[in-house]
Amino acid sequence: MKKIISTNKAPQAIGTYSQGIILNDLLFTSGQIGIDPTTGNIVSGGIDKEVTQVLKNIENLLIAAGVDKSSVIKLTVFLKDLNDFSIINKKFEQFFKGYTYPARSTVEVSRLPMDALVEIECIALTS
Repeated sequence: MKKIISTNKAPQAIGTYSQGIILNDLLFTSGQIGIDPTTGNIVSGGIDKEVTQVLKNIENLLIAAGVDKSSVIKLTVFLKDLNDFSIINKKFEQFFKGYTYPARSTVEVSRLPMDALVEIECIALTS
C-alpha cells in the first residue's frame, strides 16, 4: 500500500509531486534542494549551506516517515558543478558519522529548480 509522507519541516512541493512516498518497506523522497522550509527560499551562502539544508530536509522527511538516517540505502545527487564533489563528500561524512554510508550516484546537471546548486533524492528502508 502506498502512503504519502508530508511534513512542514521540509519544503512544500513546488510542483505536482509529493515530498515522499512509502511503498511496501521503502521510502522514496522527492529531490530536495536547499530550501529553508520556514521562508520558502534557498539558503544563501553557496554550496556548503545548500547541502547542509538539503540534508536537514531529508532528515526531517525521514523523521516524518518514522525512521532515521541509519535507514538510508541510496542517495542520488545532482550537482550544478561537479567540482563541488569534495564538499558533498565532507558533508556526507558529517551527516552519516557513526552510520553506514548509503549507496550513491552523483551527476552534474545543467540546471536545477530555483537555480539551486545541488539536489538530492533519497531511498530508505521503513522497517
